[in-house]
Amino acid sequence: MKENRAVLSFRHIPGLEISGLVKEADDHDLLWRATAQLRLSSSVSGGSVDKFACVSMVEKRYANEFAPSPAQLMKHPLAALAYVPSEVAIFLAGAIAGAAAKTVTAPLDRIKILMQTHGVRVGQESAKKAMGFVEAITMIGKEEGIKGYWKGNIPQVIRIIPYSAVQLFAYETYKKLFTGKDGQLSVVGRLAAGACAGMTSTFVTYPLDVLRLRLAVEPGYRTMSEMALNMLREEGVASFYYGLGPSLIGIAPYIAVNFCIFDLVKKSLPEKYRQKAQSSLLTAVVSAAFATLTCYPLDTVRRQMQMKGTPYKSVLDAIPGIVERDGFIGLYRGFLPNALKNLPNSSIRLTTFDIVKRLIATSEKEFQKIVEENRDKQK
Repeated sequence: MKENRAVLSFRHIPGLEISGLVKEADDHDLLWRATAQLRLSSSVSGGSVDKFACVSMVEKRYANEFAPSPAQLMKHPLAALAYVPSEVAIFLAGAIAGAAAKTVTAPLDRIKILMQTHGVRVGQESAKKAMGFVEAITMIGKEEGIKGYWKGNIPQVIRIIPYSAVQLFAYETYKKLFTGKDGQLSVVGRLAAGACAGMTSTFVTYPLDVLRLRLAVEPGYRTMSEMALNMLREEGVASFYYGLGPSLIGIAPYIAVNFCIFDLVKKSLPEKYRQKAQSSLLTAVVSAAFATLTCYPLDTVRRQMQMKGTPYKSVLDAIPGIVERDGFIGLYRGFLPNALKNLPNSSIRLTTFDIVKRLIATSEKEFQKIVEENRDKQK
């Protein structure tokens, strides 16, 4: 049987104008353009069909053809950063910034946890005597020395890396999910995206948070693995998720309020102020302060439910129990060191992010500049 084959031929047609429907490539120069006649010959029909078309041809160039040489990278080292995908660079910057912020503010976090859990640790009969800020500082220094202020910080640093990655990725994903048909993200959508991102990241990294708490308040354990094995042996797998319910309830409104206020305030600023680090810093401090003030009681409930031997079985059981024992102020035990911790925490993170973003933008410009110079040399 004879094989059917179509033949495509081109012929130059002077004066034929380019159609407005033709989309020219915008990522490279057109090296050859010609108007042409499209002639289709088929052995089946025994004839031919003539159609007219505007044809553009380009020479294929690979991205690395004009890439900077090693000598150029030595002369412009910042351009080498452009080889790192921006998403990866921002992820690493967030991890480093989070770890640095947690390490710097670890003493305040340890003090806050001791103040929050004092009643459960000393027993119900002695729980009426609350621990103060200065008392907690003195007790740690006297009993454990300088290193005691950073006890439990390694699990927290390990936890913050996946926590930040999951939370940021989830937030971007949920924002797209909650974006309306008009392409706009409403206030409710921002709140929902922040709440879902906070719960997702909390669920994934919650066991590390429980280990950090146990290391910070229970004596006799020096390593995270030792604590984990003991919890697994004595309390089972469920012990790694004690207090997960109030944690999800607590983190959802906190992240929702924090992210929403930050986005809205930043969006309301004049264009010339939006890209400044000072504006981001001030906006983050305001949003974090408001979110902390409104959501802190749930954090206290979560901490007390995480403790070994806690008398509370649910959030509804814990809130009236804490108020009955310590009064309404008991829900805000440790608020001062927590607030003092959040301010430098936000400052360190935002400053790091701003610096890295500027470096990434500058490196991309520098890289593109070298590429254009190399392209011009080969023309």
